[in-house]
Amino acid sequence: MTFSTAERRIANIHSSGFETFTYPDGVALGDSILQLDADKTLGVGFHVYRMPPGMTTRAHRHNGPEQFLILEGELVESDGTVLKAGDMVYYGDGSVHNSHTPNGCLLAVHISEAETPTE
Repeated sequence: MTFSTAERRIANIHSSGFETFTYPDGVALGDSILQLDADKTLGVGFHVYRMPPGMTTRAHRHNGPEQFLILEGELVESDGTVLKAGDMVYYGDGSVHNSHTPNGCLLAVHISEAETPTE
């Protein structure tokens, strides 16, 4: 099987540069994303998401399902559920939540559509 190397992108989650995530209204909270598909809006599709220690995401509504896997660290969901490395989570279309990380975390994420902030 042959393919053009232009069709392949490779990045390492430990050494590649992450891009600062900025909400559509210009708010940036310190989180960042490593995403190889430049044809999608940053934070849509598959990406690796980094939250710095002490960060809380904005409350948001999902416009399609979200799935993520905690690779490193700990994440506390708005209902108090504590997620740790190895936990895989699914949120359905229309769900609303936010998350906090006391010590920082790294997640592998797939989001089908951009989220809508609710605050």
